[in-house]
Amino acid sequence: MAGTEDHHQQCFMEVEQGWAVLQHGINRLINIIEGNDDDKKIHRFSSEEYMRMYSIVFKLCEPNRRGGNSEVLYDKYHNFLKHYITSKVLPSLQGKKDEALVKEIEQRWSNHKVMTRWLTRFFHFLDRYFVPWRKLPPLEQSTLLAFYNLVFGEFNHEIKDAVLSLIDREREGEGIDQALIRNIVGIYVDVGQGSMKYHEREFEDDMFKATASFYSTKASIWLKTESYKDYMLKIDCCLKHERDTVCCYLQSTSHKKLLEIVEYELMSVHERELKEKKQTDESDPCIG
Repeated sequence: MAGTEDHHQQCFMEVEQGWAVLQHGINRLINIIEGNDDDKKIHRFSSEEYMRMYSIVFKLCEPNRRGGNSEVLYDKYHNFLKHYITSKVLPSLQGKKDEALVKEIEQRWSNHKVMTRWLTRFFHFLDRYFVPWRKLPPLEQSTLLAFYNLVFGEFNHEIKDAVLSLIDREREGEGIDQALIRNIVGIYVDVGQGSMKYHEREFEDDMFKATASFYSTKASIWLKTESYKDYMLKIDCCLKHERDTVCCYLQSTSHKKLLEIVEYELMSVHERELKEKKQTDESDPCIG
């Protein structure tokens, strides 16, 4: 019994000592990514440092690839992610609104993807044995989701509203940062790891509703102020804008339905009124 307790104590000390070294390396990686280190470029994280990190994970997990230290290390990895996001990322977003918020999200997500790429290399041994044995998501997926769940779990409403507002502002003729929208929308796709479920559920549905609302309002105004000919020209311009501009930063899977919504709100809903307007305009010699 004493021998078993001594063994557990020794394993605990090994993990704690190993994790201390890993934590130091991870903190250095974060400093490099965020530009808080004298070495501001990620390639300055040397191959020797990378091998040291990988070797520590290997030595800790090799005796029991499916449990033991592997499980402890897996838990520490994800506890670190939660702590980093809640102590560093979320505070950087507090107080920011609209375009300032999404720009900060864009930068933080870019940093997180770089960090994910390196962390999954350091802890690759967990991905090879412990993760599949326990039927857990691959580390890349769980690391990206840690950011998404914590950040978008708190700010998704504000992020989405800011993006949709930018899209509407461009529809009104204002110049906007298209790459910013493309990168934010891309987050919903990235976390799906091949699935579009986050994009469809958390962004696309509301984007379609906002598009319908925007063009419904426009149709109500234009029907009162424009001739039939000018109204139809506006429809052509709107469809061209959606094809040529909005579709540049939205997912290709959204394009067909987006155009259908525009046509529906500008034409199908008002089919009877447009027919009457056409007849009225044709009978009025002063129009045309």
